[in-house]
Amino acid sequence: MLLPGRRGRGRRRARHPVDGWRATVVERRTVRGGAPWDDGPADGPRTLVRTADGLTVAADGREVLCTGPDGRTRWSHACAGPPREAYASGGRLLVATDSPDYHPWGHLGPALLLDLGTGAAVAELRGEHGAALDGGRFLLGLAGYDVFDTWRHGPDGALEDAWRSFGHYVAGPGGDVRVVERTSPPDRPCRVVRLLPGGTVEEGPVLAGSQVPAPAVLPDGTLVVLDAGVLRAVDGTLHDAALARLLPHPAGEAWRFDGRLALDGDRIGVRIDERDREDRTGRTTHLWTVALRHDGRTAG
Repeated sequence: MLLPGRRGRGRRRARHPVDGWRATVVERRTVRGGAPWDDGPADGPRTLVRTADGLTVAADGREVLCTGPDGRTRWSHACAGPPREAYASGGRLLVATDSPDYHPWGHLGPALLLDLGTGAAVAELRGEHGAALDGGRFLLGLAGYDVFDTWRHGPDGALEDAWRSFGHYVAGPGGDVRVVERTSPPDRPCRVVRLLPGGTVEEGPVLAGSQVPAPAVLPDGTLVVLDAGVLRAVDGTLHDAALARLLPHPAGEAWRFDGRLALDGDRIGVRIDERDREDRTGRTTHLWTVALRHDGRTAG
């Protein structure tokens, strides 16, 4: 079930807190041929998640390893394919994996629900990306082949709710979940939405692109979204405002661009990799440092 967005068209909109955000580009660099990615060491275990009580869950080849605050391994769990990402909540661990073999869903492997204390298998689920909720509950989502869905699973893996939406999940206090959608079906645009109980989706602003990177989350809960080369802010009420037009993408050429955001205090790093039109092996990397501030004006 869809709920319409709160912003009407053809009317002057009221002022909202998101309108107080300002962005200033303080540095820009362009690297022809592409800049190297700094994703940490290529060899050895790769940290997937750390818990508040000092546990570290890492991927090492096709194994998931859990170590305690003392650095000693508590348990290991062998997977059929490489673990990709993980989420922890309420004594449970959800691990998304890749498949070593190519199949109709590409290299997507099962999502494994494990006991965080022992590493024992609880359930095998399906999904590409997810998020941790309170009480050992998780979101899992998947898109493709007429699937554009998010499911909420309980601590035993049972299905508790489902929504027609998929993308980057931002879980907030009190069970609030916003989604920066991506890879939507051809009959509907991507949006920033909120998931409500009973499968209801509250619609927010439409996105120009369908392959947006993960958003940055500011301390007040505002999302910073890199949408087709434009930085946009979306607040908790799903109202949005443009922050900076960095590298607007030409219509129909979304395939040429990949982006990433990295928040550091009151500054945000933006990276856009642009493939050449003619030589698809050639690329240019665009890098910005953007300062963010809020002017404090929230009057309607």
